[in-house]
Amino acid sequence: MTKDEGVRYLTDTIAKFVGYTGKVLPDDVMAKLEELRKKEEEQLPKIIYGAMFQNQSLAKKLNRPSCQDTGVIQFFVKCGANFPYIGELEALLREAVIQATKEAPLRHNSVETFDEYNTGLNVGKGTPSILGNCT
Repeated sequence: MTKDEGVRYLTDTIAKFVGYTGKVLPDDVMAKLEELRKKEEEQLPKIIYGAMFQNQSLAKKLNRPSCQDTGVIQFFVKCGANFPYIGELEALLREAVIQATKEAPLRHNSVETFDEYNTGLNVGKGTPSILGNCT
């Protein structure tokens, strides 16, 4: 695999992951919600939990984000100094977000505050946030 092919593969994989996480909650989160729902005695919270579980079911069934507000994306990165795509990492993560925004689709949440416009791509000045180190 060439370096360009590797960058493309990693970009596509991360884009699919970002799209998936907008549609499916982790098992431990679902288990905790189920536990809390079972403990609830009041009618209104029971209805709200029911709506939450129906939302998750429909998101999975219809392949759509489970919430209209997917938030601003953050990446927490840790990699070794010899990671072959270290120089391309920031750009490929931004591209993966753009790709996921179009394909998932994700809500456009990156706003250029001072210019007062929404980029429509979930990227902008400082977004997505990329935190961590590669040493």
